[in-house]
Amino acid sequence: QVSLVESGGGLVQAGGSLRLSCAASGVTIVSYAMGWFRQAPGKEREFAAAISRSGGDTYYGDSVKGRFIISRDNVKNTVYLQMNSLKPEDTAVYYCAADSGAALVLTSTPARSDYWGQGTQVTVSS
Repeated sequence: QVSLVESGGGLVQAGGSLRLSCAASGVTIVSYAMGWFRQAPGKEREFAAAISRSGGDTYYGDSVKGRFIISRDNVKNTVYLQMNSLKPEDTAVYYCAADSGAALVLTSTPARSDYWGQGTQVTVSS
């Protein structure tokens, strides 16, 4: 059974940083493109970042480009999202995703993936 468990969310002031982790079990992430999505109340799930199986290719949504960094450790079976210069509009539930397709596919709309985590809340105060 595939399980993706996010951690690292919380409350932070604008301008601060957080690092999210996504620990996978029941699946070896080296076989999957991995991504992070977010969903604010009343809004659709939005693509944030994706990374290819090897980690050689990364993609970012326009709203987070230059501030967020996605990385992966295939040995630890974990994906990370370093979030810097956080803004109140970054407030959302952040979801980890694993997909058997190419990482670029994770950037498509509407949001889609083979597997999803349960999400972790990130709240940025002004």
